[in-house]
Order: sequence, then C-alpha cells, then structure tokens
Amino acid sequence: MALLFRNRGAILLLMVNIFLVFTGIGLVIPIMPTYMAELHINGSVVGLLVAAFSLTQLLFSPIAGRLSDSLGRKKIIVTGMIIFALSEWMFGVVSSPLFLFVSRMLGGIGAALIMPAIMAYTADVTTMKERARGMGFINAAITTGFIIGPGIGGFIAAYGTRVPFYAAAVAGAIAAIITIILLPESLKAEQRTASSSEPVVKQSLVSQLINSFREPYFLSLIIVFVMSFGLANYETIFGLFVDHKFGFTPKDIAFIITFGSIAGAVVQLTIFGWILNRFGEKQVISFCLVVAGAFVLLTLFVSRYWMILLVTFIVFLATDILRPAVSTQMSKMAQDQQGYVAGLNSAYTSLGNIVGPVVAGFLFDINIQYPYVSASLVLLICFVLSIVAKGRIKAVA
Repeated sequence: MALLFRNRGAILLLMVNIFLVFTGIGLVIPIMPTYMAELHINGSVVGLLVAAFSLTQLLFSPIAGRLSDSLGRKKIIVTGMIIFALSEWMFGVVSSPLFLFVSRMLGGIGAALIMPAIMAYTADVTTMKERARGMGFINAAITTGFIIGPGIGGFIAAYGTRVPFYAAAVAGAIAAIITIILLPESLKAEQRTASSSEPVVKQSLVSQLINSFREPYFLSLIIVFVMSFGLANYETIFGLFVDHKFGFTPKDIAFIITFGSIAGAVVQLTIFGWILNRFGEKQVISFCLVVAGAFVLLTLFVSRYWMILLVTFIVFLATDILRPAVSTQMSKMAQDQQGYVAGLNSAYTSLGNIVGPVVAGFLFDINIQYPYVSASLVLLICFVLSIVAKGRIKAVA
C-alpha cells in the first residue's frame, strides 16, 4: 500500500503519459483507408509506415535509456511527450506520403524516449516488494492505450478524418506541461553522475544488442521479443482473420478487442502484484507463455462468437500478465542500470513489433491460418526455453 500513498500522483501521471503515447500509435489504424485514397498509397506503404515507427523506436530506445540514467528521467519524459505531440500534429496536416513517414518516425523517437524513462522512474520510486504493482500499473496503461487506440480513433474520426491526430497532439502537449510542473525528478544528481560514468553508455545500439546475449536477463529480453512478436502478429491479423472466416463486422471486432484489453488492464491494476508475490516471476512467465501459445492456436478451431470472445480474452489476459512480469524480473536484475535495461526492454519490444506484422502479413497471404500457427509455435518454444533456463536465472538473480 505504500506505493499508493507515497507515489500515486507520480505513477498516475506516468500512466497518463504512456497511455497517450500508445493510444496515438493505434489511432492511425481505422483512418488509414481514407489516407490511402487521399494520398494514393497502397498496402505495402501502410505496412512500411508501421515498421518505420517501430524501427525508430528500436534505434533510439537504448540511447534513451542511457540518457535517462545520465540526465534524469523527467527531462527525457518531457522531451518525448513534446516530440510525440509534434508527430501527431504532423500526421494530421500532411498531404504527402513522405511526411507521413517523417511523422511516424518522429512518433517512434518520442515513444523510445518515454517508455524506458517511465519504466526506470517506476523502478526508482518503488521498493522491490512494490515493484510488481508499479510495473503492473504502467503496463496496464500501455496495454489499454495500444489496444483501444483504434476504437478511439474511429470514434473521433466521425468529426473529421484528421481530428483524432489534432486531439492527440493537444493532449500530448498538455501532458508535457503538466509533467514539467508536477512531476519531481526521481534520480538524484549524484546518481546521474555515477550512471554517466558507466562504460556501458559508450556502447552503440548494435553493441548493446550483441552484448545483451551475455547478460543474466537475456532470456527475459528474448521473451519480450517473442511476446511482442506474438501479440503484434495476433492483433495485426485478427480483424482480417475473423472478417474472412466469420464475416464479423467492425463493431464485433472492436467489442472483442476492447473487452479483452479492459479485462487485462483490470487484472494489472488489482491482483497482478499479488500474483507475482504469490507465485514468483519465473512461474508466472512460464505459465502465461504456455497459455498464450495454446489459446492462439485454439483460435483456429472455434467458430461461435462467444467462443471467439473467450479465447481472445484469455490470449490478451495472458500477455497482459506476461509483459509486466518480464519487466519486473529484469528490473530486479538491473540494479543501478534501470534506464539501460529498460531501454533494451523497449528495443526488443520494438523489434518484435517490426517483425511480427511483416511475418503475419506475409503468411496471411499464403494461408489465413498460418500466422496463428507460427505465433503459437514461437510462444510454446519460448515456454520450453523458460523451463530449461529457470535454474540459470535463479542462480544469477
């Protein structure tokens, strides 16, 4: 309960910031058909737009993590919110494909700055016992924003195709101002000086990714990648899959996704901390991997609406628990490199978000069932790896 009383204002503000960013990521989905017609672009360009956002997030996340260690969390969070607001405004006013790419790449930079800094801030202001609950709060905001963004975008677009992006830009600017005024810095000056002297800050992104292979939390990073790959794979194809196979309407699809996201967020905000304290990160991660893998595959064998709703709910619930469980495990291993490890976390997440949709789209064109088969296999293989590596993680931790 100490987290709620000592730091609830800061955690709430961080949740609002990260929610806005991940909602902004999804705003584009229901509006892209109109943009395609207006700007005369094809589906391949749309896919590249998705990849452009995740690519810049991948490239800048480790850098952002190091900067938050050396300059402080607050400066990086505010800078990221300003860049995010600019990218949303630009996406609303552009009239050429080139500036669409510039806008999405700026958005990726903004997300790269914000996500690791917020994760590190949460680690700064929580004790080991509070860590799971704090990470659960932040990841609930991420999950909710990422999944309901398309629904919000579709609703606001009724007032104008570009209105959702203007609204997101205004909201981001206001959040940045509030953050400047109200959010205290969590990293003391002497801690920033100590962090900036670490040799790791001289490593390039490629070096960090290569060197991460030798870190005790490398398996956790692989799980982050697999989870992001599987979830992006599942979400990218879900609408197309149920439309082709069952003839579901956009309203049907929106309800299923929204129901799953809200249920997962409720779990993260309420009992997630208890789950992790009761069973431990390793047990929770393994269980969620096998459940997610099994139910992604089960999607291919159900036909009734209520069964699709149930299966999708369980997939989202498993991944919603898995994400903060992995983040919590890595934050406990990070010691005095919270920003650095959070940056790697974000980088591997971005890598999964790049590869997942590309692979899903390619496999979908071959056979509509192949994306779910591949996602399920990857998740189940990762489950086996998590079982094998339990002893190693325990020994290092």
